[in-house]
Amino acid sequence: MNVIADVCIVPVGSGVSVSKEVAACVKLLREANLNARTHGYGTNLEGDWDDVFSAIKRCHELLHASGTVRISTTIRAGTRIDKDQTVQDKIDKVAE
Repeated sequence: MNVIADVCIVPVGSGVSVSKEVAACVKLLREANLNARTHGYGTNLEGDWDDVFSAIKRCHELLHASGTVRISTTIRAGTRIDKDQTVQDKIDKVAE
């Protein structure tokens, strides 16, 4: 089953700037062969349900392995079975 997810992974207690940690997660998500589109407050992911959630888990594992003690993640996920739809399809539809 395919899913479109919006994910915001926030390392807690790492200091004011978390760009290094976020960049490491974004790199991992892109290497997972998922369609990943980063925006100001998170990343949109498209792919198979298990692949998407496995990649999110790997982000947590990566950050914990690099010393981040606590991580707060917000995930919004949507699936549909009536037709295939991408994040770009959704953006284009709103822009019509």
